Amino acid sequence: MRRVALVTLVVREYDEAIRFYTEALGFRLAEDAPRPDGSRWVVVEPGGDDHGTGLLLARAKDEDQRARAGDQTGGRVGFFLHTDDFARDHARMAAAGVTFLEEPRHEPYGTVAVFQDLYGNRWDLLQPAAV
Repeated sequence: MRRVALVTLVVREYDEAIRFYTEALGFRLAEDAPRPDGSRWVVVEPGGDDHGTGLLLARAKDEDQRARAGDQTGGRVGFFLHTDDFARDHARMAAAGVTFLEEPRHEPYGTVAVFQDLYGNRWDLLQPAAV
């Protein structure tokens, strides 16, 4: 079996990113370990039974990397958070202060709304259509 296990997401600071992903998005903190160079190995996962692909939260090391935080996909939706209950997760995330850039819409592939993370990266909250 093969799968994408982690995707690196450049963040400004570890703790603010951990708070956003765990509190606002409901992810779980899977790992937070110091590294010899003073950085940390921080992984958050969407949760659930299969854990899905995790995010490696990587603190920007220089000005070029800091400039990339929030624009890692050139302004396009770059991340897709699947849910089995769109209404529940949309309401919880909105109440936690997550910025949705549009009203929920129904597409042939499912119910979806674009939101942004604390840095401005665009995400889809998506409940896939029943097959």
